Amino acid sequence: MPQIKISNSRVGKIVPPTPKPDGKPQHVFYRDDQLQGFGIRVTSNGTMSYFVEKRVNGKNKRVTIGKHGPITPEQARKEAQKLLGQMSTGTDPVVEKRERKIQAVTLRESYNAYLLARKGLKPNTLHDYKRCIEGALGDWLDKPLTSITKDMVEKRHSKLGAKSHARANNTMRVLRALFNFASEKYESQDGKPILTSNPVDRLSKSRAWYEVRRRQTLLTPTQLKPWYEATMLLNQETTRDFLHFILFTGLRRSEATHLTWEYVDFKERTFLIPDTKNKEPHRLPMSDFLEDLLKRRFLMAEKVWVFPSPVTNGPLKEPRTALTRVAELSGVEFQLHDLRRTFITIAESLDIPAFALKRLLNHKFSNDVTAGYIVPNTERLREPMQRITDYIREKVEAENDDLG
Repeated sequence: MPQIKISNSRVGKIVPPTPKPDGKPQHVFYRDDQLQGFGIRVTSNGTMSYFVEKRVNGKNKRVTIGKHGPITPEQARKEAQKLLGQMSTGTDPVVEKRERKIQAVTLRESYNAYLLARKGLKPNTLHDYKRCIEGALGDWLDKPLTSITKDMVEKRHSKLGAKSHARANNTMRVLRALFNFASEKYESQDGKPILTSNPVDRLSKSRAWYEVRRRQTLLTPTQLKPWYEATMLLNQETTRDFLHFILFTGLRRSEATHLTWEYVDFKERTFLIPDTKNKEPHRLPMSDFLEDLLKRRFLMAEKVWVFPSPVTNGPLKEPRTALTRVAELSGVEFQLHDLRRTFITIAESLDIPAFALKRLLNHKFSNDVTAGYIVPNTERLREPMQRITDYIREKVEAENDDLG
């Protein structure tokens, strides 16, 4: 390498090398004739970068200081002296920089990495994560994970709990998952995790989690008739059919809203939900009521969605205004998931076998070895589905001939 005195006047006179014959950039290294190990790298495109080079623990190490321009030769020389001094004691600046970067990983960086790693998360799950991390913990996003303490977690959990026990618990569960993810992803140079503990664990050890009882509300047999009559007064036919569809199928909201006509088979009298909570496709038979509903909707279909949005090209969103209207008209307070609970409760009251009920709800048989050898047959579910439909119709048709 040629030697020069790296100064402002001398560096300004350096002529960049010509590119290689194939057009690729060429580069030349100039060493400082006063400070051993200090130099500047010049490329054919005119870029010049300061560096230091020295053997550390038997290996040659080259560390870039920065580009000429933003950094003057004098500033680069001072930084070079500092780095060469560290390297003389066996410290590798590259490793040190990497260690500092790892130690400074923020909640935001870990959160983004977690979302990239968890491919296929459903929109509802992503929305929930966003509410927890970007909403409830938004002021922590740019804090290093290593700076988030057990005391901070405990205080924030208590603060969130003053408004909602469920949200406080859910937020900390998501945070716990992020810390567990980070402890596996981010390691120091010697392979040890940068996080030695999960600060959310304090909530378990101190028994600080809030007791949140699972919602058990549903439509009782006597509420079915006024609820149904109220839905018939809705101006939006799509919303009305959507509410009926959930009640008569027990599907989750997102499963029903994302149903498209390509998965409705009128010949076989079935419909398929390809994307479900447990990742397994869910095929159900049509009862007579569901067949009539779907055929009527198909005749006036203009979009791919069975229940399209009236304002966008996408599927119907949760019709909150309609839910409020039905509650006001019927005197029955309810949420969409209450309709699924109603379907389940009716099925159990009719003594539908557990295997058929689980298949209707698309629940997994996690502890049943025998179930793994049984191939689901949609036809076997047709009779139970029709029995549930008949029960609901019996309750809503009493002195009411409006049901089609």
